[in-house]
Amino acid sequence: MKIVLSLILIISNISYAQLADDWIFEANSLDKYQAPTMANGMIGLRASKNPMEVQHTILNGVFDKFGTDNVQCILPGINFANIELRTEQSGSNKVDQITDWSQQLNMKEAWLETNFVFGGDVSVSHKMYALRHLPYSALFEIELEALREIEVKIINKHQIKSPLKEGNGQFKTIKRAHAQLPILTSSAQSSTFKHTIAASSGFILNEAQEVLYDESTKNEYHQYLTIKLKKGERFSCSLVGSIVSTADFQDPQTEAERQCIYAMLEGKDKLVQNHKNAWSKLWETDIVIDGDGESQKDIRFALFNLYSSVRKGSTYSIPPMGLTNLDYYGHIFWDAELWMYPGLLALKPEMAKPMIDYRIKTIGAARKKARTHGYDGVMFPWEADDLGEESTPTWALTGPFEHHITAVVGIAIWNYYAVTQDLHWLKSEGYPILKEIADFWLSRSAIDKEGSFHILNVVGADEYAENVDNNAFTNGAVIASTKYAIEAAGLLGEPINPTWKSLISNLVIEKFKDGTVKNYKDYNGEQTKQADVNLLTYPLGIVTDEETVLKNLNYYQKVVDLRGPAMTHSIYAIIYSRLGQKEKAWELFQKGYKPNQRPPYGVLAEGAYDNNPYFMTAAGGLLQAVLFGFCGAEITSMGVFFKQPQLPKHWNSVTLIGFGPKKETITIQNQ
Repeated sequence: MKIVLSLILIISNISYAQLADDWIFEANSLDKYQAPTMANGMIGLRASKNPMEVQHTILNGVFDKFGTDNVQCILPGINFANIELRTEQSGSNKVDQITDWSQQLNMKEAWLETNFVFGGDVSVSHKMYALRHLPYSALFEIELEALREIEVKIINKHQIKSPLKEGNGQFKTIKRAHAQLPILTSSAQSSTFKHTIAASSGFILNEAQEVLYDESTKNEYHQYLTIKLKKGERFSCSLVGSIVSTADFQDPQTEAERQCIYAMLEGKDKLVQNHKNAWSKLWETDIVIDGDGESQKDIRFALFNLYSSVRKGSTYSIPPMGLTNLDYYGHIFWDAELWMYPGLLALKPEMAKPMIDYRIKTIGAARKKARTHGYDGVMFPWEADDLGEESTPTWALTGPFEHHITAVVGIAIWNYYAVTQDLHWLKSEGYPILKEIADFWLSRSAIDKEGSFHILNVVGADEYAENVDNNAFTNGAVIASTKYAIEAAGLLGEPINPTWKSLISNLVIEKFKDGTVKNYKDYNGEQTKQADVNLLTYPLGIVTDEETVLKNLNYYQKVVDLRGPAMTHSIYAIIYSRLGQKEKAWELFQKGYKPNQRPPYGVLAEGAYDNNPYFMTAAGGLLQAVLFGFCGAEITSMGVFFKQPQLPKHWNSVTLIGFGPKKETITIQNQ
C-alpha cells in the first residue's frame, strides 16, 4: 500500500466525465418501490409511488407533543408541493392511471426526475429539487407533451394532515408592471399550539396563464391552471414553494410568502443554477473508487443522504432517519455522534460542526438533567428534542438509564478539536463541556473498598440488557471521554482533577476467565442487540492487543441478533481491516448494508428485515468502514493520519477529494 498526498486531483487517470454513471440511479419499476427523499438539511420531501406527489414534508427542528407516546416529536409539515393532473378522459394521475413510468435520481445535482404517460393522453416529466441554496424552499419543474388533443388541469395542492390543525388557506395575486405573482399560502397550528407552520407556493409561468383558487375540502387548498394542447404540442412551467415555522421566524406566514416571492422572481433557471452550484461545492469533498462501480454508487449515495440531512452554519443535528420520515420521533440519539459524525468530520468538518453546535446550544438542558438526577456536570438525554431535553417515551428504560450518550458527546467534542486543531474553539467551547462530562462521571460512579470504580444500573449499547452493572461500552466510553478531558486540560494549561486519573485507571472492565471482555458484570452469553464490547477496540481504542481483539470478535459475532441494526457489521469490518484481514473485512462491510438496501435506489432500512427509510446511522457506519477501515484513517490528537490501509483486493484505488480542514486530495493505491 502507498498513500499519495496531493493538492491536485489525481484519480488513476479517471475523470468525472467517465464516472458519470456513478452519479445517477435509474428506475423503471414501481415493484417494492422505496421512495427516496430530496432534502437540503432544513426541509425533507419524500417522494411517492403516485407521480408528482410528496408523501410528507419534514421541517427540521420543529417539535411538538403528539401521538400515543406523549413525547415531543418532530412535526410533519404542510404538504405544499403536491401536483395533480386531471383530464376529462382519464381522471387524475394516480399510479393506476399511468404507464411507461421511469425515474432518475441524480446525486451530483440533487434532483429526482419522474417520467410517465398519463392515461394515454399526455407524456409528463416532473423534476423535484430541495433547493440547497434556499434552505426553506423547493422547486418542481413540469413538462407536458400532448399525445392527442387534450385539456389538462394542473393543480397544486396544500394538504394539512394530523397532527397539524386549524388549517387556513388564502390565495392572492401580487401585480406589478413586469410580473403577476399568484400565490397560495396555507398555515396550521401544531398539536399543542407550540408552533405555527406556514407554506406558500406559486407557479412560474413562461407566458400569461390564469391561475385560480379552489378550497376543495377542509385542510386542503388548491390553486390550478387549465391548458389546452394539440397533439404533439408541449407545455412547461415550474412550481416553487417555501415552508417555515415559528421555530425560526416570528411571523411564518409573511415569511413564507416573502421567500416564495423571492424565488419566483429569481426564476427557474437561476434557481436551478444556484442549486447546482451549491451542490457542486458540497461535492468538492467526495470519495472516488477505481475498480468497483457498484460500491462507488453505494458509498456516494450514503454521502449524498448525509449531506442532504445537515447544513453548514445551522445548529441542527441528524436524527436516525434524517429528514426522510418521523421514525424515532426525529429525536437525536448517539446515532448522530458515534455513527454519522466521524465520517463527516474527517471528510468535511464544516458539515459535522452543526451536530456539535446542537449539543452546545442545548447544554443548559443537559446541566438541568444532571442536577435533576443528583449528579454533577452535564447529563445528555438519550433521546433529545429541539430543546435538548429528554424525550424518550416513558415505557422505554433507555431514557432513564442509557447514560453512555454523555461520554459519546465528549468523545465527539474532542474529535472536533483533534481533526480541526482549533485550540481557540477547544478553550472557549469544547473543554468547558469536556470538564463537565468528566465531573458527571465522577459523580455517577461508585468506588469499592479496593478503590475500584464501577458504573452501576445502566442500559448499555446492547439495549437487550437493561439495568446492568459495568456495561463494557459505557465504561469504555467513560475512560475515553475522561482521558480527552485530561488531554484538553493539559493543552490549555488548565488544572486537572486528580480523581479523573483515578477513574481512568480503576474503572472496571469485566472479563471472562479466558480474557474475553464481558458485556456486563453478570453477562453469560445472552443474545446482544448490536455492537457493544467490540466498540472498545474501535472507536474507543481501549482494547488493542490482537489476542483480546480476536477473542471479542469471535465471541460476540456468534451472539449478536441478526435482526439488529445495520451498523454493527461496519464495526467488525473496521476491526478486521486493522487486523489485516481484508477479505473478512470486505465480507462484513457488505453484510453491514447490502441486506438493508431497498429497491430501486438502495435506500437503507434499519435492519435486514425492515423497510423504514433512510437509516442515516447505517450510512454513517458504511462511511466509517471505508475511511477508518479500508483507507486506514485514524483520528489522533494531532489530526487525521493514514496508517495501514487495507483496500479490498478488487479496488484499484480510493481517492479522497477535498479531504479534511486543508481540503487535500489523498489517493490510496492498492498494491
